[in-house]
Amino acid sequence: MVRMERFAAYVMLSSGLKRFLIALVAGALSSLSQPPFGLFAINFLTLPVLLWLVDGASGDPDRGFPGRRFPSFWVGWSFGLGYFVASLWWTGAALLVEADEFAWALPLAILGLPAYLAIYYGIATFVARLIWTDGLTRLFAFAAAFGLGEWLRATMLTGFPWNAIGHAMTPFPVMMQSLAVTGSHAMNTLAVLVFAAPALMVTGRGGRAAGGIALALAAAHIGYGAYRLREAPGKAPDDARVVRIVQPMIDQAAKIDDRERSRIFEDHLRLTAEKPKDGARRPDYVIWPETSIPFILTQNPDALVRIADVLEDGQILIAGAVRTENDGSGTPTRYYNSAYMIDSQGQIIGASDKVHLVPFGEYLPFEGLWTRLGINAIAAFPGGYSAAPRYQHLTAPDGTKFLPLICYEVIFPTESREQAHAADAIVNLTNDGWFGHTPGPWQHFHQARLHAVETGLPVIRNSNSGISAVIDPYGRVATGLDFGAVGVIDGGIPPKIALPLTGYSRELNFWLVELSLALSAIFTRLSFIFRRN
Repeated sequence: MVRMERFAAYVMLSSGLKRFLIALVAGALSSLSQPPFGLFAINFLTLPVLLWLVDGASGDPDRGFPGRRFPSFWVGWSFGLGYFVASLWWTGAALLVEADEFAWALPLAILGLPAYLAIYYGIATFVARLIWTDGLTRLFAFAAAFGLGEWLRATMLTGFPWNAIGHAMTPFPVMMQSLAVTGSHAMNTLAVLVFAAPALMVTGRGGRAAGGIALALAAAHIGYGAYRLREAPGKAPDDARVVRIVQPMIDQAAKIDDRERSRIFEDHLRLTAEKPKDGARRPDYVIWPETSIPFILTQNPDALVRIADVLEDGQILIAGAVRTENDGSGTPTRYYNSAYMIDSQGQIIGASDKVHLVPFGEYLPFEGLWTRLGINAIAAFPGGYSAAPRYQHLTAPDGTKFLPLICYEVIFPTESREQAHAADAIVNLTNDGWFGHTPGPWQHFHQARLHAVETGLPVIRNSNSGISAVIDPYGRVATGLDFGAVGVIDGGIPPKIALPLTGYSRELNFWLVELSLALSAIFTRLSFIFRRN
């Protein structure tokens, strides 16, 4: 304990470059708590270090309010920079698919995006320091401010809640179930409360209380997960509808090569036509990944004939494709990243367009400015994709309602909440082949599992390169194909389940937790000021 106290004092009293490096390294180590590593316990070291850094973040009293508070923002930003560079460096891999055009932007992906996201962690430590105390309630201030910072990151400027700190508390299904009660936002707040508690156990007053609160929360988190899984059915019922997921593993360079389009289409058809193994039931639905149809389907009626030739009577195909609209002149004026539903007669019986587009990937914010500079979106047509105004179901002839979530739409916990309530299953179509064999596909897959728990819906996830899977409403993988595998998987679709709380109730819980912790810290802070005066 004495050594830990000395270490804490060393961290608190550090300054200059040493202080920046401590925060940077602590943030980078925290990235190990996210997939594919899942070393969540590392946060019991790194978040106390950050709390100690905030403890010592006192600016020059003669420099006014900004000067006094900048050090607290700086340590949070430095921690965030290390965290996001170490956990999101793989985003740069997408720029190397067409390196001659986009390689120049690598520093923006590897450093620029993390530097922006780190601002929200800087805001968190800045806000926390405003209501800082010496006792237990500084832990409350720290957790509430971090919860607010993560909420802002998930909502501001289209939002990007990738690798939220609360995800570290959900590495296994038994540790995912609390999301059905807390939701993702409250999970962030409570995770920081638990992870940072050891800081008070080493230094300052309130250590025992902090340890007791953290232990109680952790026990409730795991205990509730064990109870919920004990009551959960083990597999889909025997009469469940069967889905086939086609994972073709098409190299991204081939997907953008016009000469490869016919081969790519035939690869999907060949896998679709494979007979079920071991005399299993034939699939009712077939799922292809995002933009799996490598041309404008409505301009290629022969493609619909080929699909009809492969599908058996009554089978339904859901496939990712680019959909166009025009003004009557015959020239496309809008492009959409879409999911088509096609029946065994080769008829398009439904379509759903992507709502939440990827900035700089599928469209350019302030497009006129960038195009004048000769810069285009990475994965878009000239002018970029258009966004749909709302999420839409794809309803099969048998009445089954699928909610298509394309690519990273599945990481947003509340956007499609109303449509999810009326759906029977989520179909997540994506193409993680952009990112190669990096942590990205595993992180994306993990967040799809969390979305299943938070919505109470099974998630049928098809990624061109993997990881593809049927995920039940408890976040468990019923069947799947690993990254890089080529083939198909057939599995029954698990039924949806009723959640203990509605999405709106979970959101209310988040704000109640935030308010309770913040008011406790503010009251203690004001009491200290009044006593001092």
